[in-house]
Amino acid sequence: MTDSEYMDRAEALLARLEAACDRINDESDADIDNQRVGGMVTMTFPNGTQIIVNLQKPLQEVWMAARAGGFHYKFDGANWMDTKGNGEFFANLARYASEQAGSELDFA
Repeated sequence: MTDSEYMDRAEALLARLEAACDRINDESDADIDNQRVGGMVTMTFPNGTQIIVNLQKPLQEVWMAARAGGFHYKFDGANWMDTKGNGEFFANLARYASEQAGSELDFA
C-alpha cells in the first residue's frame, strides 16, 4: 500500500470514529468527548478515562491506547486488524470503550 492509500484509509477510519462518537452521544447519555488533533483522536469518558487513537504513518498502522492496553492495527485489504491477531479495530474499540464507559457502546 502506498503512503497515499494508507492516509486515505486511515483518515476514513478516524472520520468513522468521530461520526460514531457523535451518533452514540445523540442516541444515549454516554457523553463521550472526542477531540481530534491532526492524526490523533482522544476520547474522554465521564469517569475521566481516555482512549487515544493515532496514526503511525511510517509503519502504516493505527494505534489505540485504552485502559486495557496498547494495540496496533494494520489494514488487511478489507479491515483494520490487530497485528497480534486479536480482532478488528471497531469491534475491539466497542469492547474497550464499553468497559471504560460502564455501558454497552456500538461503534459499527
